[in-house]
Amino acid sequence: MKSNQRERQDTVASGHEPPAIITEGMPTQLPDIDPDETREWVESLDAVLDERGKARARYLMLKLIERARERQVGVPALRSTDYINSIPPEREPWFPGDEHIERRIRAFIRWNAAVMVSKANRKGLEVGGHIATYQSAASLYEVGFNHFFRGKDHPGGGDQIFIQGHASPGMYARAFLEGRLSADQLDGFRQEVSRGPHQGLSSYPHPRLMPDFWEFPTVSMGLAALNSIYQARFNRYLHNRGIKDTSQQHVWAFLGDGEMGEPESLGAIGLAAREELDNLTFVINCNLQQLDGPVRGNGKVIQELEAFFRGAGWNVVKVIWGREWDNLLAQDHDGALVNKMNTTPDGQFQTYSVESGEYIRENFFGGDQRLRQMVSGLSDEDLRKLPRGGHDYRKVYAAFKSATEHVGQPTVILAQTIKGWTIEALEGRNATHQMKKLTSDDLKAFRDRLYLPIEDKDLEDAYNPPYFHPGTDSPEYQYMMERRKQLGGSLPSRRVTPKTLTLPGDAVYKPLAKGSNAPVATTMALVRLFRDLMKDPEIGHRIVPIAPDEYRTFGMDSMFPTAKIYSPHGQNYEAVDRNLLLSWKESTAGQLLHEGISEAGAMGSVLAAGTAYATHGEPMIPFYIFYSMFGFQRTGDWMWAFGDQLGRGFLVGATAGRTTLTGEGLQHADGHSPLLASTNPAAVHYDPAFAYEIPYIVRDGLRRMYGYGLDKDKPHGEDVFYYLTVYNEPVAQPAEPENLDVAALLKGMYRFSEGQVADGEDVPRVQLLGSGVSLPWVRKAQQILADDYSVAADIWSVTSWNELRRDAVAAEQHNLLHPQEPEQVPFVTEQLKDTKGPVVAVSDFMRAVQDQISRWVPNDYTSLGTDGWGLADTRAAARRHFQVDAESIVVATLEILAKRGDVKPEVAAEAARKYRIDDPTAVAGVKQEGAGA
Repeated sequence: MKSNQRERQDTVASGHEPPAIITEGMPTQLPDIDPDETREWVESLDAVLDERGKARARYLMLKLIERARERQVGVPALRSTDYINSIPPEREPWFPGDEHIERRIRAFIRWNAAVMVSKANRKGLEVGGHIATYQSAASLYEVGFNHFFRGKDHPGGGDQIFIQGHASPGMYARAFLEGRLSADQLDGFRQEVSRGPHQGLSSYPHPRLMPDFWEFPTVSMGLAALNSIYQARFNRYLHNRGIKDTSQQHVWAFLGDGEMGEPESLGAIGLAAREELDNLTFVINCNLQQLDGPVRGNGKVIQELEAFFRGAGWNVVKVIWGREWDNLLAQDHDGALVNKMNTTPDGQFQTYSVESGEYIRENFFGGDQRLRQMVSGLSDEDLRKLPRGGHDYRKVYAAFKSATEHVGQPTVILAQTIKGWTIEALEGRNATHQMKKLTSDDLKAFRDRLYLPIEDKDLEDAYNPPYFHPGTDSPEYQYMMERRKQLGGSLPSRRVTPKTLTLPGDAVYKPLAKGSNAPVATTMALVRLFRDLMKDPEIGHRIVPIAPDEYRTFGMDSMFPTAKIYSPHGQNYEAVDRNLLLSWKESTAGQLLHEGISEAGAMGSVLAAGTAYATHGEPMIPFYIFYSMFGFQRTGDWMWAFGDQLGRGFLVGATAGRTTLTGEGLQHADGHSPLLASTNPAAVHYDPAFAYEIPYIVRDGLRRMYGYGLDKDKPHGEDVFYYLTVYNEPVAQPAEPENLDVAALLKGMYRFSEGQVADGEDVPRVQLLGSGVSLPWVRKAQQILADDYSVAADIWSVTSWNELRRDAVAAEQHNLLHPQEPEQVPFVTEQLKDTKGPVVAVSDFMRAVQDQISRWVPNDYTSLGTDGWGLADTRAAARRHFQVDAESIVVATLEILAKRGDVKPEVAAEAARKYRIDDPTAVAGVKQEGAGA
């Protein structure tokens, strides 16, 4: 020690003090108030290094850091630890299960899962499937099913399990053992219609397809991670607002290491730590393989993920090595084995999983005499069987128990496994994800590995091997069922038993029927309605307003003082705008979910809130308002999952249209979201033009989605969600017309006004169809046509192009399937069949939106729309640029009338020159109101 001390003193004296290598805000940044004491501590560390080695010194330092944290001494986090298990053997809890029986249960499920997929890929069928994923994760799931996952009958309400999509065969195989699925249903894997109703199984977890079985759709990789975070967060929201006690409910998300490459997988982990969601556990199956090869062949994905999650504030538990490694690590006095584990890349570990024991001895242990000596007493077969931690139920149990008992942080369990484990033909191979069939020899080897009593003769036909069930009298079946009974019933399971709601009466909807002399944007009209609905004594507290950092943009800051912004920590500071009437207010019982700049996070909350009627039996009504451009385009995958999960609620695409938010420019100009919405079968899109239309749409949406018991065919409501496009442009709001055809409004179109011309009835007539913000242009065009060209134009308010098309498609489908019955006529055809003149259809969206209905319109048809890229200018200039303004509508109308011979050809040409519809500079002087966002 004295020699080392002299060397250090000499170095300092020469002016060459070694540069500090400790970072992350360690006390080296502070002045040393006691240099002598500091020197004694450093010398003590040197002494341990010299006398006991680096491993012992490292251990002592880690213990000191641990003790410092216990005594609340602020020290920085270590972002990664050695490539060994986080829980040492001496800290492992007692395993309460029956090891032998649980191993047998896993064997039965493994077999049935693999056989199901293999049978589904027989010649002539070949519908695909995945064998290897569940085989690698079987122990992870089974430890959960036997000891942790609480079912719907649990007094605390039950856990919520996000199951990895490719592992679905294992869930079906377990359900078969439990008697929830039949062998015939297993034979119908991925054959959902060809075998008859309810005789097939969906490929992945799809609640829409199996609404009593699956609860969460997860196979669109990356979504399960984010959605599970927001599910856990929403559970806390329900609890903190006093709607439901969720204190005993835990959210488990099973993910793959390759899946973590999706940006969505890691995109919200900071929120989970920030809100201290210790009701959440990620279980990442690290089999080191993605679909076509290694996840990090030259690196170490577990270490990488550990650093990510530790840095984000999560509790990390690594389960890397099975119990057979414990004795070897106990002999590793100088750290040679840990060093080898730390420095071996994943690609090499994958190779070890398929190579012989001799190869492992020479290549892993053989390079260091200390390692070779360590395994001298083990045979090559012993080395080949050294297990990964994710296959060791004791190690997995310890990790799960640690996660459920950890307080103040979410937990991620990083469990190393081998893809295709127990199936020798698949284990660890790069192509294993695409291997879907097992030969007769593969099946026999698999059977022998699992010690199943199946005879060779039953495996000769590789396309029809038998499933295995031990019988309901067997100890395995009895054990499995008893464990599930104790934990609250079988999973996965979806139940729909929501509380019945009394929906608001007429009074709340009447104010918007009056119209307004002052210009009002439809966004503001809709926000006013929802603000009034939030005051309703029955459903008001069940509305969940959601916005991605844009409440003020949409005029919803008036809700801050009363509804308040939800925060699990309350508000521990004085807001900078506290003296203002509409100041920022946070509360643990806040109603508003403010998601920051994250549309994906907002959709995570929408999924959790919009499915609470099923996951919690508590009907909640999400009202998510956003820039329409950043809805279906940016987060369409979540909206697809929302439909799959049978979610309900209102999505509001505010600042809609391509010409109403023109100061923002191309990236903000939505000209196509109705088309994207039309691709989602669950999305009911409306594009209201006037404030008085909005209450009817919202009221009908509440009835369809939350009017439990109103429809005997849909006792728990309808599995749809509403998408409304509204606008930031203030326009004159007419009062509700007398004798408004509400039924027609809800079906998609109604006659707003009939064209009148001073010259009498014998004049050309045209039908002008418009939606949303285009109605003012259409009304102006009606006036110009009447005054200047003696053309009578009837105006139709099209509230939903999409619903008109769906009605027409449904009519055609009915006629195809029922040729002997009277033919159904599409609603749009029925509405226009007795009208005169051509149709000109206009919206602030691209023409394809209007053209959805063209084939069912009995009149001559043309459309005007905003095809192309958005741009930044005034609304008048943008509309002239796209030729959708009133003057362009006039010219288009005259042109189609000229083609029919109803007006002279030169009339349209003269009008085009007169209005200069090709020249945006012609409207440079037009003033506008309320253009900002």
